[in-house]
Amino acid sequence: QVQLVESGGGLVQAGGSLRLSCTASGSTFSSNAMGWYRQGPGKQREWVADISPFGGTRYVDSVKGRFTISRDNAKNTVYLQMNSLKPEDTAVYYCNRISHQYTWGQGTQVTVSS
Repeated sequence: QVQLVESGGGLVQAGGSLRLSCTASGSTFSSNAMGWYRQGPGKQREWVADISPFGGTRYVDSVKGRFTISRDNAKNTVYLQMNSLKPEDTAVYYCNRISHQYTWGQGTQVTVSS
């Protein structure tokens, strides 16, 4: 049973930065493409970014140039560095495998004030 634990969220002013972490226990983490997703108030969950086992990255257009996804396979952890945050980035952020997804974790709340 894989468990995903997200952390690092918080309240930040517009223009600020946060670094999210997600640790996956009990999985062959290094062989999986991992992604970050978010669900804003009253919205559906959306894909934000992902990273392949070899380090290739992709981003949704709205965060390109501001967010950076990375991974540390030795720690079974994927990160999301978020800079120049905007109020519209306010959401609960989740990580998961890109395909054949695991049970979702509790997520971590990011609130950006204007």
